[in-house]
Amino acid sequence: MKNYSQLTFLKTLILYLFFILSSQSVAAINPDNLGASYSSDKQQITFRLYSSKATKIDLYLYDQASGSNEVARYALTKGSNNIWSITLTTSQLDSRLQGTIYYGYRAWGPNWPFDATWQKGSAIGFISDVDSEGNRFNPNKLLTDPYAKELSHDHISPQWNDGTIYASGPLYRNLDSGLYAPKGILLYPDTQTIGTKPTRALKDDVIYEVHLRGLTMNDTSIPAQYRGTYKGAALKAAYLADLGITAIEFLPVQETQNDANDMVESTEGDNYWGYMTLNYFAPDRRYASDKSAGGPTKEFKAMVKAFHDYGIKVFVDVVYNHTGEGGAWINGDSSTFNLYSWRGLDNPTYYSLTADKQHSWDNTGVGGNYNTVNPIAQNLIIDSLNYWINDLGVDGFRFDLASVLGNTCEHGCFNFDKMAANTALNRIINEFTERATWGGQGVDFIAEPWAVGGNSYQVGNFPAGWSEWNGQYRDTIRKDQNQMDTEAITLGQLANLFSGSAYLYQDDGRNPWNSINFLAAHDGFTLKDLYSCNSKNNLQPWPYGPSDGGEDNNHSWDQGLYNQAQEQRKATRNGIALMMLSAGTPMFNGGDEFLRSQQCNNNPYNLDSIANWLNFNWTSDQSVYNNFVKGMITFRKNHPSLRPADFYVGYDTNNNVMEQLRWFKPNGNVADRTYFNDPNNHAIAYRIDSSEFGEQTAAIYIAYNGWSGNVNFTLPWPGQGKNWYRVTDTSNWNEGVNMVKSAGNEDFIGGEYTTYGLNGRAVLVLIAK
Repeated sequence: MKNYSQLTFLKTLILYLFFILSSQSVAAINPDNLGASYSSDKQQITFRLYSSKATKIDLYLYDQASGSNEVARYALTKGSNNIWSITLTTSQLDSRLQGTIYYGYRAWGPNWPFDATWQKGSAIGFISDVDSEGNRFNPNKLLTDPYAKELSHDHISPQWNDGTIYASGPLYRNLDSGLYAPKGILLYPDTQTIGTKPTRALKDDVIYEVHLRGLTMNDTSIPAQYRGTYKGAALKAAYLADLGITAIEFLPVQETQNDANDMVESTEGDNYWGYMTLNYFAPDRRYASDKSAGGPTKEFKAMVKAFHDYGIKVFVDVVYNHTGEGGAWINGDSSTFNLYSWRGLDNPTYYSLTADKQHSWDNTGVGGNYNTVNPIAQNLIIDSLNYWINDLGVDGFRFDLASVLGNTCEHGCFNFDKMAANTALNRIINEFTERATWGGQGVDFIAEPWAVGGNSYQVGNFPAGWSEWNGQYRDTIRKDQNQMDTEAITLGQLANLFSGSAYLYQDDGRNPWNSINFLAAHDGFTLKDLYSCNSKNNLQPWPYGPSDGGEDNNHSWDQGLYNQAQEQRKATRNGIALMMLSAGTPMFNGGDEFLRSQQCNNNPYNLDSIANWLNFNWTSDQSVYNNFVKGMITFRKNHPSLRPADFYVGYDTNNNVMEQLRWFKPNGNVADRTYFNDPNNHAIAYRIDSSEFGEQTAAIYIAYNGWSGNVNFTLPWPGQGKNWYRVTDTSNWNEGVNMVKSAGNEDFIGGEYTTYGLNGRAVLVLIAK
């Protein structure tokens, strides 16, 4: 008995320790305690900064964010592990620093050694803008702390619009940036709650991708002072919960260059989407209604709590593949680069460089790769994620151009390798707890599995623990719906995508829900425009343009001339229906629930205007369509068989003589390999034995007619003593408020061998009961 009790105690202790450890998002974070922080009694302030190549670093303290000289200057001391630091007592500070403290750094190094006679705006000590090791020190540039928890403002703003003061090179290296450069803001620690984090499995989520400002900037139901802000977004939590959304995915909300958007109503120099990060810890100040020191942080956390109170997860889009410092001002010129932060502190540590270390190595298209191979640069990613998870309350992340995180080559090349243990990609999964298949504590990690050039296109090839934007789901279904006459898409391809994309995710131990199924996102056409535009129209005038770039081959179509508007709405219904019926995790873009249009602009990254702001004043057609979207989301939520944890199997698993999944030709016969692989076939149906997933419903039958004309489907066996009932038919004849029948109100259709005529380009959903 004694031995048994001891064994039981040990088992209990092990389980307890496992629970405690697994409930933490990460083990050891920021062991060097980088950044600026108060002591627990607020009597001391410690500043800690990393630089392996600097020879001198000075701390500058300010009592104003802009327009004033420093109040005090202190030299940092270099300690172990290349950490520079200083601790100050608050009592020794100038009286002008008793309020908000703003701070920045100036750094000297091998290419610009310290000289005691140096003064701001001088060239004293200068050797070169960049040396053979890639160093780019310049003491005339005030640098922000990579670990600052808030920034005072952007580099370009309505108050200062001359970006040359931040540049190196012969024309600009002696311009001092101290008066106008952004400063870090020293924040007191807080205990503000972020509510109770949802523990829902990713397979059960419906993701709503949206720009934080765009969500409410044009919403007259939100008080004017809160439109376009974190507080305004919080006020939309009830709307999104009613729609059925379970996870909101914000485009980047880390500090980015966007203050200049308010200067003039045009696209000149504007950055609306926010993929040019200036700091990986600071919530963007422009999105806060409270712009005081600490205001953005408090308001962001309050917003997170508001969503958590409705059971909605908060995901944020993060950009750890490049930074807002950008690349060379002139292609081929190695001298002139922006020096905002990382580049001026330790360029070869924070950036991947060419072999000669004179230029940036670029797989991003926007200036140069962040050095995701370097352990110090990786530390910043890990520390940043930890802060957003555990301090700011975020539940998951979408990683922009995430293939860069799998790079194994620090300088002079690029190589993605998902098996390499030393990549940022694998370190993230190893140090954090990803949410399990059935939910619980943890974090949801979603990759954009491509970048620019090299072997960066990696859809289906990320390591276990990662979910992916499934670009093949998007492109294949677009082609089938819109380009049947030019693209040879087989029903076998569609069947694989509808059932969870096993060909992409099963071989490496992942699951259907690791496929983020989407047809439209922020970077491209809206869902409506996908079915309304034959080509992009990006050069139209403000407010819907002009925008440069954008994909030329969008696999889009305006649905022809006959009954065009109604056909476009039907095609959009089909898109939503297929996403909600497919195994995987569905995601759609904000406004796609009410037919939002960008007037055929497919790259509106620079439009801080009504082109990107959601308009909740709907026409009757938009309201009818919105009811359809809500109905399809509700149907998905009510049927676990549409949200499988693992891939479907083609045999019976509960002894009711019905296969878990079976595919049918329109004539009711089982679809075979020949039928699946013939690109001339465009109609398919499948039946899911929903009773195997614990449902009261006996089965679900889904038919897809890709042809332009009517196709008769012979219905299969619905189960012993059961009949088929219609949930929805996306055909035009059925367009109306109650297009998706609620549970218990489905329309009777009939039993086995009943013939159902499905109109061209339509989706049918039946249940057996």
